[in-house]
Amino acid sequence: MSVPLSPAGFRSRFTSLLPTRADLAQARRRPRRDLLAGLTVAVVALPLALGFGVSSGLGAEAGLATAVVAGALAAVFGGSSLQVSGPTGAMTVVLVPIVADHGPAGVLTVGLMAGVVLVGLALLRAGGSMRYVPAPVVEGFTLGIACVIGLQQIPNALGVAPSDGERVLEVAWHAAGDFARAPHWTAPALAAAVAAVMLAGARWKPTVPFSVLAVIAATVVVETAGLDGVRPIGDLPAGLPAPSLSFLDPGALGGLIAPALAVAALAALESLLSASVADGMTVGQRHDPDRELFGQGLANIAAPLFGGVPATGAIARTAVNVRTGATSRIAALTHAAVLAVIVFAAAPLVSRIPLAALAGVLLATAVRMVEVGSLRAMTRATRSDALILVLTAVATLVLDLVQAVIIGLVVAGVLALRAVALQARLAPLPLDRGDHTDEEHELLAQHIVAYRIDGPLFFAAAHRFLLELTELAEVRVVILRMSHVSVVDATGALVLKDAVTRLRRRGIVVMVSGVRPGHRRALDSVGVLGLLRHEGREYATTPEAIEAARAHLERDGVLRTDGTPAAAPVPTGDAP
Repeated sequence: MSVPLSPAGFRSRFTSLLPTRADLAQARRRPRRDLLAGLTVAVVALPLALGFGVSSGLGAEAGLATAVVAGALAAVFGGSSLQVSGPTGAMTVVLVPIVADHGPAGVLTVGLMAGVVLVGLALLRAGGSMRYVPAPVVEGFTLGIACVIGLQQIPNALGVAPSDGERVLEVAWHAAGDFARAPHWTAPALAAAVAAVMLAGARWKPTVPFSVLAVIAATVVVETAGLDGVRPIGDLPAGLPAPSLSFLDPGALGGLIAPALAVAALAALESLLSASVADGMTVGQRHDPDRELFGQGLANIAAPLFGGVPATGAIARTAVNVRTGATSRIAALTHAAVLAVIVFAAAPLVSRIPLAALAGVLLATAVRMVEVGSLRAMTRATRSDALILVLTAVATLVLDLVQAVIIGLVVAGVLALRAVALQARLAPLPLDRGDHTDEEHELLAQHIVAYRIDGPLFFAAAHRFLLELTELAEVRVVILRMSHVSVVDATGALVLKDAVTRLRRRGIVVMVSGVRPGHRRALDSVGVLGLLRHEGREYATTPEAIEAARAHLERDGVLRTDGTPAAAPVPTGDAP
């Protein structure tokens, strides 16, 4: 949808993206929990901000500036109450070639331009487009990013200077060769120890910030033992620099348009994905995708003014925020404030952290980004999902992330259209009746609704199905008639599982009938059929499901034994 041309329409659109009184009211509910969650996230974010700043090529101070400035602005203006923003590994992957081609000033300019693009996307209400990205594409580029982040750490983990180049495979190969010619094992041992502590600690006590503990221990060991072959971060400024536009070169803007669009696309994709993850980890929290783009746009406009790199919503830090009890934007603001205090008060101490220790932190982060169970589910769902995932991951590693996403989307679209063309069928429908047959009217009177799902249940249509299904009211039992479903992919199966979970949360019983044998693999891979089988809610035919539904309502006292409705109240809202 285009931006309204009238000034009043533009003001209305812009005002809808600003913080509301509801945000302030939410922030007042549980401030202590939010402050504690923000402090925890800041402890986790510190080594990541330093490491991603170093990996981007602009230095650790750029990562800290980004975490402080972008983290604060995105917390205030973003569309998610739980999102934590800052420098990320995915963005670092895109920034490395920009640094190689245009230098640090080019990165700052690209960040500012990307911020303007994000604000424009928010005004155009483009945030809802995230739902059209298939799950295998998301999983594929996440896997590819994890591989790239790991390869980026090879030079610092081996204690050798990185060679010039924008391809991580090439840089990692040269670093391994340099190390082989003159091996020095202090840096590799340090990086391996930090990574091992983080990975083992996450399994033992996930709530403890082992990354910070490991980095502190590594720094103390290097300082007290005087180990050779380990380079520190180097001098950090005590505080943020004054805002400046001195990095802008108007003559270079034309050549930076394509990189800026790539950075904006990545920032939008990763931020909306992270906000969706936060929604999935909570009950009742829903982000506003357009406000999220607006907040990320403002964050990316401001961060370069203070020497920061482009920022996005950070999935790992957002997950920590939710798990530690955050309920409002105060937590993300606290995270930014704590990092600001560290910038101003502890810069000399931070500057002595070994680069090898930060490499270990990011190596462990890359390992933890790979969700083996999710990858296994995607690859087992269908061959098409497996192909999309693998192609996207390989393209991310060999090309770049934006090209990888485009390739994944194109391949997913082609395969989806092919599947629809092969399996689509025309079913004769009665044209002389209303929306429901007589039997269906009778079922509705008994607080039962039977939905027949026709055609494909895949990424392009699944979210509309979820929206329609979860808006049901005055219903006790929902029967999903799946005998006419033509295609089910991993995204459709995940959305179906989400719909079943939401309906059950509202106290509505869900039953399925007529599941085709060819669809069981995709549905079983995400556990949706197992969820229903556990309660005996899967039936071979619709009449069997209807009889079971009536028997269930008779036991609950909703129906009398003759099938007429009793006087029991019907739930219309979420179950407690």
